[in-house]
Amino acid sequence: MSTFTPISIADKQKLLAELCEQFDDAIFILDDNLRYLSVNASYELIIGYSESFLLGRPLGIYAAEFLSEDERAVLADITSNLDSSGFYENDFRMPNRYGEMLDCYITYREIKMGTTLYYIGMVRDMSAVVKDRKQVAHLLNYDQLTGLPNRKVFLSQTSDLLLDSYQEVIIVRLNIDRYRSLASLLGPDGVNSLIKSFVSRVKDLKLDCLRCFSHFGGDDFALLFECSDANMVRHQLDTLMQMCERPFSIDENTAKDTNIYCHMSVGVSYFPEDGNELTELLTKAEKALHYVKQQGGDDICWYNLAIDEATAGSLQLEAELREATSTKGQFIPYYQPKFDLVSGAITGFEALVRWQHPIRGLLNPVHFINAIITHKLSFELFSQMAIQIAEQLSIWQQLGFCQHICINADAAEFSHPDFFDMVSSLLTQYNISAHQLHIEVTESSLIQRHDNVKKQLSLLKELGICIALDDFGTGYASLSYLQEYPFDFIKVDKSFISNIATDQTQYAIVKAILDLAVALNMQVVAEGIETERQRDVLLAMGCQYGQGYWFGKPVTADVATEMLVQQYAPDNKPN
Repeated sequence: MSTFTPISIADKQKLLAELCEQFDDAIFILDDNLRYLSVNASYELIIGYSESFLLGRPLGIYAAEFLSEDERAVLADITSNLDSSGFYENDFRMPNRYGEMLDCYITYREIKMGTTLYYIGMVRDMSAVVKDRKQVAHLLNYDQLTGLPNRKVFLSQTSDLLLDSYQEVIIVRLNIDRYRSLASLLGPDGVNSLIKSFVSRVKDLKLDCLRCFSHFGGDDFALLFECSDANMVRHQLDTLMQMCERPFSIDENTAKDTNIYCHMSVGVSYFPEDGNELTELLTKAEKALHYVKQQGGDDICWYNLAIDEATAGSLQLEAELREATSTKGQFIPYYQPKFDLVSGAITGFEALVRWQHPIRGLLNPVHFINAIITHKLSFELFSQMAIQIAEQLSIWQQLGFCQHICINADAAEFSHPDFFDMVSSLLTQYNISAHQLHIEVTESSLIQRHDNVKKQLSLLKELGICIALDDFGTGYASLSYLQEYPFDFIKVDKSFISNIATDQTQYAIVKAILDLAVALNMQVVAEGIETERQRDVLLAMGCQYGQGYWFGKPVTADVATEMLVQQYAPDNKPN
């Protein structure tokens, strides 16, 4: 076993001296007048001066009269603390020889050796740590694409302003209209370029009284104003809207130098008119924003009580619609008859939805159809209607009637993955002939889901279901649709029928449609016939089928059945 030999005082002093010399932290020794006596290599490296230059110089390197005010204040603070406690520590920024500002953590200790007083200082360069902290803070508080303050900062600044301000505080929430479509068109790089251009333009406006311009992400922004009168901001917001009248030119590498018109929806609330609390004011601004978007966008809305009433009504309507689409019995089809203009016989019916509301009574589609689309309940409504129509066709088939029923479908239904399977299963489940079920498609559906609709129509045709193009002539590309899609019927919109007896232009348009249908082996149904004269003119032109109030308004299933019974009574009942 080896023997233990304690270290000598001389060796200990040498080792400690060597340790100080190689220590990563900068170490220096001062006399009682805070003049340099010794520094290690790390201190020389940090401050940029050699030990030989520093020896005998004061802590600030130069005489106090040559130091800045801040530096003199720090030296006074160090002296005061060392005199009272013999210890000092602080974080502060220190310039080195090359003018670089270093973020440092410094400690001073008073040490006496006999009657001699020394001060030992240690400096740790925290610049990298501080830089990392600043980067993290920036990531947490600023949007990386635009460099704007994020939602967290906006809320904090707004909260502080509400506590301290004696003026009116205005919160503005804004979205870029059609952002999803723009993102799809431009791609990630293109839409990012658009957002940065948008932000740059807003900054260039130098809006008066603006306290914060924040980016919540995507197309979502907020502005914070403080002024003596909120009406002063109205002019600023008008300027903001006018900014969008000029197109944004997107980088040619991302969007082929496309000019984009970028419109906005803007919602506003303000303190003290709309409340005192941040959450309340922000909620009201967002309600105003949502209201603008519901109305089509590209506008400014200042919060008012009517918005709350409209919102409450919308929420109630949504809840009622969801209840109605999940249960049977509230949505029912009414049937408007179609007639053979030559014989006057009923050839079929168009099914039109009605809502048997448990409180408000029977409602026409104008009262709820937009809400159905907004809340994405179209397929649920279509399914309920289709089932009832299939049941009715089955009943009529058992009675010996062969008339068809036409149901309307749009893009929302066609795009649903269960659409085709649901329709085809009805034919089997209710044992009805495919040709007795007609489906009407509007031109808007063809525009919105072109490829998907084309596929669905082809599948339906293979089943034997008849397809009709509704409201023909009211869109932009009707003729191309006739070429691309397998329609059996063309329904001429009622806007071309209203004055057909006296208006030569309407007459010529309808005559051209009839001639075109003959050439394409399609049949024509004229909608909106309201007078005998209109019927006669259409009949003379060669139009075979028609519907409208002159023949009959939409009726319940029982009434429609009675109409068919009467048509064949007493001697012409079907076999």
